[in-house]
Amino acid sequence: MDWKVPLVEIEVTDADVESVLDCLRSGWLTMGPRTQTLEELLAKRIGVKHAIAVSSGTAALHLACRAVGLGPGDEAIVPAFTFVASAHAPRYLGADVVLCDSTSAVEPGLDPAAVERLITPRTKAVVAVHMWGYPARIAELRALCDERGLALIEDCAEAIDATLPGGAEKVGSVGEIGCFSFFSKKQLAVGEGGVVTTDDDELAASVRSLRSHAMSSVTWERHRGHGLGYDVTDIGYNYRLDEPRAALGLSRLARLGADIGARRAVARAYRERLNSVGGVELLYDDDLVELSSHFAFPVLVGDREGRDRLRAELRDVGIQTTCYPALHSLTEYRDLANATDLTNASEIADRHLALPIHALLDLERLDYVVEQISAALAPAAH
Repeated sequence: MDWKVPLVEIEVTDADVESVLDCLRSGWLTMGPRTQTLEELLAKRIGVKHAIAVSSGTAALHLACRAVGLGPGDEAIVPAFTFVASAHAPRYLGADVVLCDSTSAVEPGLDPAAVERLITPRTKAVVAVHMWGYPARIAELRALCDERGLALIEDCAEAIDATLPGGAEKVGSVGEIGCFSFFSKKQLAVGEGGVVTTDDDELAASVRSLRSHAMSSVTWERHRGHGLGYDVTDIGYNYRLDEPRAALGLSRLARLGADIGARRAVARAYRERLNSVGGVELLYDDDLVELSSHFAFPVLVGDREGRDRLRAELRDVGIQTTCYPALHSLTEYRDLANATDLTNASEIADRHLALPIHALLDLERLDYVVEQISAALAPAAH
């Protein structure tokens, strides 16, 4: 499709290209000095002691679950409405996943009260997802996990640079571990990659070791003469981030704040224009809009049939949209559909539609999106 308004546009600048070319010219392509610099800058930006770069957001989640000790016989409470990696990661380690409902149809994040009802003696961790870049109720979840002795893993894959209510803390700085993604549609896009954040020295050491086969030293250290050999102390993985992606990440990180500021402006413009469109319901409130880093701009329409019809009509006029299924609607997770009340998550999955949002979306194209939605939902249209 040659979309008039694509869901995402990625600007790769000349500076981005030069940063990668400089890396290629250096002759050092695996995890090295650029990766270390990226980790240092991200740790400072997020407000944590440690940031460990890895090969993907899914790798970050896997290592987080491994570091907090999830394993066979344990349970992890995970949102029923999230991308599937949030639920896959605990299962890689043999843990069971317990799906939990959203707070409401207009607030997709984990409902802390529902989480509390699901806690059993087997519960070991809660995975809180900052869906679409909007902060979850992390303070309530942190207090609950502290009270019940549970690990809190923040899935920040869609939420880099989002701020928690109060404005003093960034997502990924409150849980035992935070997990971020650099996938090509994300705000800090390098194609693939991710980062794990934590203030816990032991968890950081575990993640740092496990990402590179649990070797006692890495290639860059040996290249610099810091040791001639290595030991292997555990069963680790090849979850390293390569240097060209780190170089691209460093270049793009410099303008991340401006990118997210532009996304917030787009979100405000959408909310102003769609607020009066019949048949469209906005999610979240204005305060959360200002805290979000806006991976997506979701709205609710009447029902699943109406949502799918609207998607088709927008596609026909060149507007790309997307939507997320609830996990319990997927074949692999269907057996969990009746385990608990997932009413809100099911409603969101059936009714939501994610509209185009990115830093390059101008008001002319935004107005075109709104006009087409208004026309498609007008009573005479159907």
